[in-house]
Amino acid sequence: TVKNKDIISSGINAEYGEFQTYQHYFIQINLSVMKQIEVSDTIKIPADCKVNIDRRLVTVTGPRGILKKNFKHLQCELIPNKSSITIRVWFANRKAIACVRTICSHIENMFTGVRQGYKYKMKSVYAHFPININIINDNTLVEVHNFLGEKFVRKVNLLPGVTCKPTGNKDEIMLEGNDIENVSRSAALIQQSTTVKNKDIRKFLDGVYVSQKTHIDELEED
Repeated sequence: TVKNKDIISSGINAEYGEFQTYQHYFIQINLSVMKQIEVSDTIKIPADCKVNIDRRLVTVTGPRGILKKNFKHLQCELIPNKSSITIRVWFANRKAIACVRTICSHIENMFTGVRQGYKYKMKSVYAHFPININIINDNTLVEVHNFLGEKFVRKVNLLPGVTCKPTGNKDEIMLEGNDIENVSRSAALIQQSTTVKNKDIRKFLDGVYVSQKTHIDELEED
């Protein structure tokens, strides 16, 4: 597609008194940056889940509970059908097209969360000073003691809907919840609380790290 862009500038040359006119310029539009008229994708709703969409506020209800997510910051259409959800974007550029698949992934994670839940296992790693982890306040507060021999107690408040329990194995804990974002962010907060400062992190590898990502309830195979 070629678009004519007329850049016409006229004026009087003070020295010669001549009328000057610039030629028309033709600018070819790159087809790769053109907007598509309509882009859409569809997600299948599991049989044991219910979905309610109110002005891009998605509520998913399943066996394990309820999850809500707000997509009002995106210019898109969320259309609930009988057994599926359609995400549609009009006149989308490249970034808007990418958002369609992103929304699908978020909603699919919500389905997984209310059906199976998420479980992250974390393991304490230390070379000399044993790291002691205490879980208090109804399994919502994690205390890290004796990190690199320090007397300072590191306290991490878990995000809403996330609980922490010991797995029964030595130096291992697990985080459980329905929201994958809150579970993973809580694990990140625990790991970041044991960041080694002012030392070579290639040598000082002490800390609490995620060792396994799995589900709380496994689905039965048909």
